[in-house]
Amino acid sequence: MLEPSIQKNDRKAKWLIGVFSTITFCIIVALGKYKLTNVNLGFNPHVFAKLSAIINIFVALFLLAALLAVKSRKYLLHKRMMLTALVLSVLFLICYIGHNLFAGETKFGGEGAIRIFYFILLITHILLAAIMLPVILFTAYRGLTGEFAKHKKMARITWPLWFYIAVSGPIIYWLISPYYH
Repeated sequence: MLEPSIQKNDRKAKWLIGVFSTITFCIIVALGKYKLTNVNLGFNPHVFAKLSAIINIFVALFLLAALLAVKSRKYLLHKRMMLTALVLSVLFLICYIGHNLFAGETKFGGEGAIRIFYFILLITHILLAAIMLPVILFTAYRGLTGEFAKHKKMARITWPLWFYIAVSGPIIYWLISPYYH
């Protein structure tokens, strides 16, 4: 096993994770009300959505690689892969905010079964993404403080849900991107 990377301080961790998660949630909610669609960026703002999808593909790949690493007892590699997935998720968040702020709304134009599939995927993706941020951060915290039994217990729930979010995001992009104007 690895040595702890950070000193355990649950009170401070809960506060920092809570504040970061709350601010992130509030920013995303505010994006529904505030748009800067009249700002000319000099490029198509839907590039942010494409970047978000690409980043999420890499997040999913790093999550898979991290799972394989931990199953092979390559704990340092696992840690590096998971931290990379976290950093990529922050970059995803920046692109997501950029797209929603500058591109405005896009209505899905598909019909029938594909429309039902799209909205089920979208709703589950949004709900899980909204609740998983603090869970992901707290799971990482448990690993970084060397509380590996707690980390492992949490990761058994966190990993598949995070993986679902990372995989469903690019699928949602692929389904809605033909309707971008």
